[in-house]
Amino acid sequence: MNRNGISTQILQLVDGGLVFASFWLTASLRDPIRNVLGMSSIDSSPLEGLSVIIGIAVFVVPLILESSGFYILRGGIIRALKVACVGVSISSAILVVLMVAIKIPIESRFFFLGLPPILILVLIFRKWLVHCYLTNRAAHEARKSSVQLFGTEEETKSFLENLNPEEQLNWDIKNSLDLDEIEINNLVDILKEGSIARAVFVSSKTEFSRVSRAVELCESMGVETMVAADFLRTKLSIPEINQIGGRTMITLRSTPSVSYALVAKKLLDRIGSAILILASLPFWIVAMVGIKITSPKASVFFKQKRAGLYGRPFTMWKFRTMRPNSEALRDQIIAEHGNQMDGPVFKLDNDPRVFAFGKILRKTSIDELPQLINVFMGEMSLVGPRPLPLVEVEDFQKSEHRRRLSVKPGITCYWQAGGRNTITSFEEWVDLDLKYIDNWSFLLDIKILLMTIPAVLFKKGAK
Repeated sequence: MNRNGISTQILQLVDGGLVFASFWLTASLRDPIRNVLGMSSIDSSPLEGLSVIIGIAVFVVPLILESSGFYILRGGIIRALKVACVGVSISSAILVVLMVAIKIPIESRFFFLGLPPILILVLIFRKWLVHCYLTNRAAHEARKSSVQLFGTEEETKSFLENLNPEEQLNWDIKNSLDLDEIEINNLVDILKEGSIARAVFVSSKTEFSRVSRAVELCESMGVETMVAADFLRTKLSIPEINQIGGRTMITLRSTPSVSYALVAKKLLDRIGSAILILASLPFWIVAMVGIKITSPKASVFFKQKRAGLYGRPFTMWKFRTMRPNSEALRDQIIAEHGNQMDGPVFKLDNDPRVFAFGKILRKTSIDELPQLINVFMGEMSLVGPRPLPLVEVEDFQKSEHRRRLSVKPGITCYWQAGGRNTITSFEEWVDLDLKYIDNWSFLLDIKILLMTIPAVLFKKGAK
C-alpha cells in the first residue's frame, strides 16, 4: 500500500473514533439543551440499546466519506463541508433504515436530529487541524523533502497540476530536468548538489533502459524514487507494485482493489441477502403455491448455468416462469418471433413460453428472489452486472465484453435500476456495466440499491 493509502486509512480510523465521540457528545448535550429550552430531563440515556448501531456507524461513516471523496478532496473548507454534509446525510439514512429493520426504538428525536450536525462539525474541525498541521509543516523548509523532477516541461507541468495540493506542501521541488538532455553520469552531481531526497520520473517517451539506469543510480545513493508507469500505456488499469517469487511485479488491475469498501460490500451482500430472504418469505410462499397450481408439471424453481466471476460457471436460481422444456425451444422462438436485443443476448417482451402466473412474477420481480441464495452463498452480489447464460457469453464478439465478467454478477445494476428492460442495445448495456465497474464505490452500490426500490415498486420497465 502506498503512502497516500496509509494516510487515508489512518484518517479513517481517526474519523471512526470521532464518530463514537460524536455519539457521546450528542448524548451529553441532550439534557443541558433541554433545560435551557425549559424542558424536563430524561432519566434514560439516549445511547441505551444503541451499541450495535454505534458499532456499525464507526465502520460505515468513514466508508461513505471515502466514497464521497472526503479524503482526496481538493478545495477549501466550504467544499469539504458540502461533501461532509452529503456523506453524513447518507450515513444517517442508512443507520435509520437499519434501526427500523432490526426494530431498535428511536426514543429521543433530539438525539438523532442533533447527531448529524455535531458529527459534521467534528469532522470539519479534524480536517482543518490536519490542513493547519500540513501547512505549518510546509512553512519549515527543513521539514520538506527535496524533490527532483525528471521529464519534459509539458510532462512535469501536467504532473504538478494533478498533484494533491496537501502532498505538494511537503515537497521542496528544486527544478525539472529532461532525462534525454542530460548525461546519466552527471546525475550523481545533480542529486548531491540539491541534497535530493526523492527523484520523480514522469518521462513517458524516454527510452526505458535510460530510466532504468537512472533509477539504479538513485538507488545506489539511497534516494527514494518514483517512476510514472505511463510507458505501459494503460487506460483503465491501476498499477500496484508487489514482490512475487523474488521479483518486483507491476500488477495492473482494472477492477476495485482490496479495501475496507470491498469488505463492506461483502458484508452488505451476506447480511443484506439474509435479511431480505427472511423479510420476503411470504412472497416465496405465494410464488411456490401459485406456480404449483398454474403449472404443476415441473419444479417451482428454475436453475440455469450462468457465467460468474471471470466467466466461472455457477447455478443461478429463479422462480420458474416458463413452461417445462422451454430451454429447448429457444432457437425455435428466435426463428419465429425474433430477438428484441441486438448482439448475443436474447430478450423477448411477450415470450410465448411464459405462463400466466409467470408473467405476474416477472412483472413484480418476485421471480428474482431465489437469487438471494446465490448472493448469500457468495456466487453473486446484490449489485453488479447481470449474469448471462453460458451460451450467450460464448457468443461475445469483442474482448471488451468480457470485462463485465471481472466482477461478481449481481441481482441489480445500472440498467435494471434505471431503464430496466427498456434497453435493447447490447453495446449500451455493456457500456453501463463498464461504467459501474470503472466508477465503483460502496456509495454507488447503496445508490443503485435505492434506485432499484422504486423501479420494482412501480414496475418501471418490467416485462
